Amino acid sequence: MELGVICDHLESLAPKRLSAEWDNVGLLAGDPRAEVNRVMTCLTMTADTVTEAIERRADLVVVHHPLPFRPLTRLTADTPEGRYLLDLLAARIHIFSPHTAWDSAAGGINQKLAEGMGLEGIEPLIADAVDATVGEGRLGTIAMPLAELAAQVKQFLAVPHLRLVGNPDLHIERVAVSCGSGAAFLDAAKERGCEVLVTGEASFHQCLAAEASGVALLLPGHFASERFSMQILAADLVNQFTELEVWCSQDERDPMKLF
Repeated sequence: MELGVICDHLESLAPKRLSAEWDNVGLLAGDPRAEVNRVMTCLTMTADTVTEAIERRADLVVVHHPLPFRPLTRLTADTPEGRYLLDLLAARIHIFSPHTAWDSAAGGINQKLAEGMGLEGIEPLIADAVDATVGEGRLGTIAMPLAELAAQVKQFLAVPHLRLVGNPDLHIERVAVSCGSGAAFLDAAKERGCEVLVTGEASFHQCLAAEASGVALLLPGHFASERFSMQILAADLVNQFTELEVWCSQDERDPMKLF
């Protein structure tokens, strides 16, 4: 299978126009004419995922967080990112990242997160100017106490704990969703009448701002709020390209642990 054909499919799932202006998405390293037989998906390139990709002879890594993320003025082994790139390129492994385009896509992370939580009437929190069915974040309805919604989030994401800002007994009807580090959508959530924003993580001051604004926060962690979607993406590639061997990284772990 030509790499370019796989890239075209990935871009049909997560169109580049949905990505943030500051982002770096699409084919980041590779030759579109190259042959690909083995594909690994993962959330982030780390020492573990790079080693796994090389040892399992992947031809392509579809990674959510871009590598490289910012323009490079030099490529050396003096930084972790440089070492990862040099090792991957030496093994002739191509790199594709959908990042924020996948966050906002019709079947992307925020949509699947909202569905997995059991929300109804799901729509973009901030609609795309071209297509109102996609856009940044998601908004949906559900009727239950905040504590019960927290339990549903934990169950869907298979996490034992999450952080909560607000009153666990608060009655919830409108829920905003933004995966990863999505606390910047707090104002949008409040403007849309949401009682809670579900996002991966928030800073101390963002938590204070949420508390002051009267919008609760559910924070299952950056890793948990996005990693599940790379399993979904792997399954899609298996269904679309039966001739490929595709897997979601088995060695990837959340760097944050409860102690």
